[in-house]
Amino acid sequence: MARRVLHDAYFKKAKAEGYVARSAYKLIEIQDRFRLFGPGARVLDLGCAPGSWLQVAGEIVGPRGRVVGIDLQPVELDLPVHVTAQVGDAFDIDPAALTGVAGGLFEAVVSDMAPNTTGAGDHFRSVRLCRRVLEIVPHLLRPGAALAMKVFEGEQYPALVKEVGAMFHEARGFKPKACRDVSFETYIVGLGRRRDLARAEEAEVRKGPPPAPAGW
Repeated sequence: MARRVLHDAYFKKAKAEGYVARSAYKLIEIQDRFRLFGPGARVLDLGCAPGSWLQVAGEIVGPRGRVVGIDLQPVELDLPVHVTAQVGDAFDIDPAALTGVAGGLFEAVVSDMAPNTTGAGDHFRSVRLCRRVLEIVPHLLRPGAALAMKVFEGEQYPALVKEVGAMFHEARGFKPKACRDVSFETYIVGLGRRRDLARAEEAEVRKGPPPAPAGW
């Protein structure tokens, strides 16, 4: 088994550039490749602690944009006024409240969430988290918007990419160089939230998202 290097180049770079975690460079790579959002955009960060993605997104959208983060753990950072971090369960949220904080539907939802790893069944728990994200996307994203979410690779990965492709005009996997070599994590990116689906789902949005799976 390859030895995990804790203080690698990305860790040192994050410290030097003021990011709270090396994971900042994963979002930076995804953004450089796919341009998920730009200045003035509204972005939702699911699983935002410790806050590195909030830092990156806040820099990109600038003071005219809004970034809202949700995590079970508090984010202990001094954030600019256009970036908000809330403590809460990402799957027990009120979409209307989130869009109210943001000032409208989001241009992008990003998720770096992962289940507690045990070494057995991690892939399936990760896929369940991603499918929950897909359940709430219709209540949060405007037509044409983007999605990027982390998943552990495994047998259900191809099916998950297809599910994203049914909701977006383009869906693909992408593994940033900042991911550790020994990690099974990768990201699924969805570009161009389908307008036709958004219209069809208006009635479902009024009902609110389905309840979170038991035990999460």
